[in-house]
Amino acid sequence: MTLQWTAVAFFLYAEIVFNLILCIPFISAHRYQNIWLSPYWNKFFFAMIMALVVLFCDAIRDVQKYSGPEPVHDAQASPNLYDHVHMKLFRAQRNLYICGFSLFLWLVMRRIVTLLNQIAETSVNTAGLQAQMDNAFKTAERHQEDNQILKTALLEREQSSLKTNNQLKLEIEKLQSQLKVAEEAVRRSDAEVEAMKKQAKGLAYEYDRLLREHHLLERGSGKKLYKEHVQKLPFQTEVKIRN
Repeated sequence: MTLQWTAVAFFLYAEIVFNLILCIPFISAHRYQNIWLSPYWNKFFFAMIMALVVLFCDAIRDVQKYSGPEPVHDAQASPNLYDHVHMKLFRAQRNLYICGFSLFLWLVMRRIVTLLNQIAETSVNTAGLQAQMDNAFKTAERHQEDNQILKTALLEREQSSLKTNNQLKLEIEKLQSQLKVAEEAVRRSDAEVEAMKKQAKGLAYEYDRLLREHHLLERGSGKKLYKEHVQKLPFQTEVKIRN
């Protein structure tokens, strides 16, 4: 085996081991992400793809070279040459298989690396969304507590205002009752004043009448004239005159 195909074989073994390591479940994808995000990773990947494609094409050329009709026809002429041609064909096919599997595993490893990067990014985004959701949940709980406090304060204020309104209603009813009593007292007082006015008016009129009678008596008018005068008055009263 030449040096290049020995390197391809070791590269195939390294790919197998590395793919098995990538499939280990307890290793987090974040540990590989720093390696895959390196700018040299993509350059190395495309360089190895190109090298493996060239070697794969060379292996196909060797297989076609030693499996054609001319080498087989030449080998039939000599037994030693026949073994040599089949040995070359076996090595070409071996190199083809090694290079083909190396190229296939390299593409598989690329796909695994891409999926691991997506898993790492998804987990980071999920952690960020989880943190935002937790913050939103805490904010909602805080707002709910604030709303509960405001509702309690409003309920207490409504209860206090209701008590105040009830007290005001009681005071208003009490004042209305007092006002009714006062109005009744005022009406009674007005009635008494009116009665006293009428009584005073009657007394004044009676006083004037008696005063006029007194003047008539002083003038020495007779009893007859006095009786006639008394009869003409609107209020007739019996007056006892001492002779």
